Amino acid sequence: MLQLPHQPLQVAAVPSQRTPAREDQAGPWHSEAVCRRDEAGLFFAPSKEPTAARLAREESAKRVCARCPVMVECREHALLQPEPYGVWGGLTAAERRVALARRRRREAELKASGAAGHIAAAG
Repeated sequence: MLQLPHQPLQVAAVPSQRTPAREDQAGPWHSEAVCRRDEAGLFFAPSKEPTAARLAREESAKRVCARCPVMVECREHALLQPEPYGVWGGLTAAERRVALARRRRREAELKASGAAGHIAAAG
């Protein structure tokens, strides 16, 4: 059943908190997060959500993220944890998986080029 945008979404499994367990020395970045004022249903999928509804919900969540002063910190948290569900730092779970794969590939390439440079210098 497609739900209209003005109706609340039925959320299947929303984490009890959107905040990480760790805080950095400058204070918790998440206390400044704009999403703390929005309902979690915007950031986490309800069960059996139709594709069109999911895409619309994710775009709405990303618009909230775009105006957030701690979007970068949130994104980095979601990549480091890694958070398996929801929109974090303006990225969906699928987008975070792609970003992590790119990051790992880049790190492997840097290691490989560093090792090759070290071997060439020693030779």
